[in-house]
Amino acid sequence: MRILIVEDDETLADGLVAGLQLSGFVPELTGTCADADCALRDGNFAAVVLDLMLPDGSGLDLLKRWRHAGLHIPVILLTALDSVGDRISGLDRGADDYLGKPFDLDELAARLRAIARRQEGRAEPVMRFGTLALDPARQMAFRNDLPVSLSRREYTLLAALMERPGGIVARASLEDQLYGWQEGVESNALEVHVHNLRAKLGAAVIRTVRGVGYQLQEEVP
Repeated sequence: MRILIVEDDETLADGLVAGLQLSGFVPELTGTCADADCALRDGNFAAVVLDLMLPDGSGLDLLKRWRHAGLHIPVILLTALDSVGDRISGLDRGADDYLGKPFDLDELAARLRAIARRQEGRAEPVMRFGTLALDPARQMAFRNDLPVSLSRREYTLLAALMERPGGIVARASLEDQLYGWQEGVESNALEVHVHNLRAKLGAAVIRTVRGVGYQLQEEVP
């Protein structure tokens, strides 16, 4: 799950990136309203973690512009201004959730997972497809109810495919989910991760749609 973080405090921003990576997210960092606008135009993000006090403007004004422009991406506000009135103002301007500083990183991760469930139209925390199950809270995968050990990238790849159960997910979209702006992507990196997943889950579980991307498919008994 690729997340845009808009936070200008370097210490807090670095902690957010490190903490969300440990929780299985792929966080990208910007520190200004202008950079956040550019990132949303050019990137494929599942949610935004937005600070309210930025060097070149207000996060609330930025959020208001996004909503007026028709951007429906989920947004969690982070701010030291944590009165009831501040929370109401943020939510009424289009925020999906609100966390006051200081906050717990595990709680932020849980709120992001809850947003993802709502976006995907599911209530159950565990994602399921055929014999596969994925528990985002514990970052664990299962096949036929037995745990399967996955690397961080393998887990992220499987999660991206399970978010579109049975749908074809474009190669570029999967690479966005796996790699951040600062990471180079080798030409065959995605194929290597797909190969490793097939070795652990079954060769027939992931179908290659040549020239397009990949698709999860249920195993034939």
